[in-house]
Amino acid sequence: MNKEVIGTGSTEMEALSNAKKLLGVAEDAEINFEVIQRAEKKKFGLFGGNPAKVKAWLNISPEEVAEEYIKSILNAMNLKDLIVESEKNEKGVNFKIEGEDIGFVIGRRGETLDALQYLASLVANHNAEDSYFKVTIDTGNYREKREKTLEILGRKVAFKVAKTGRKVVLEPMNPYERRIIHTAVQKVNGAYSESEGENANRHVVILPDPKARPYRKNNNYNRNKGKRPYTNTKPQQAPNTDVPNREPLNESGEFGLYGRIDK
Repeated sequence: MNKEVIGTGSTEMEALSNAKKLLGVAEDAEINFEVIQRAEKKKFGLFGGNPAKVKAWLNISPEEVAEEYIKSILNAMNLKDLIVESEKNEKGVNFKIEGEDIGFVIGRRGETLDALQYLASLVANHNAEDSYFKVTIDTGNYREKREKTLEILGRKVAFKVAKTGRKVVLEPMNPYERRIIHTAVQKVNGAYSESEGENANRHVVILPDPKARPYRKNNNYNRNKGKRPYTNTKPQQAPNTDVPNREPLNESGEFGLYGRIDK
């Protein structure tokens, strides 16, 4: 991936120097450049004349592009004291933002953090041809904490639905969070989940499984307190094998949050 700028000046050397400043490199740095217009002096000091123009470029990685973009957004938010650290992996890069006022980066239910991650992915994959470069951004271990919260929520609501037989509609979530809910519900007998709605209003609905046995609270201990133990002589029924084995819904595919970004 290339970062290109055009520098102008009264001479070719001045234009090249200005191009290096635009690229943010040192004056003595070696860069790729091309003179696209030579300087022309004015005739008689009054007529015509053109400045020199130099096109210069740097070969930079998607990781560097994403990091530069993230820092520019943080500066625009007047959060200049935050530190951005990167860690490469096989499919892309993980960024961690540390410092004070990270609450502004997270936003309401992580919406600001998700938006920043989405835009950084767009920038990093702008000129991608074959492979997708995955960008993830976290701060204060927010994503790990959010994932645990959603897992607890999914299981808690699924147990409630299995017990009451009434469906529960959750708030709108992004594909990554909906997938966490679906996976958590799969672990609870008597309930299953579906996604409904479009775009930003897409949400998870948890419903009772019509083929599952109804949930009954075991009160035998209190009912038989002080009496002889009850022995069930009736033959036990075979387990219900008609309940479908549902695989967790893959809301986000193999590309993580928001899916692959097509050009």
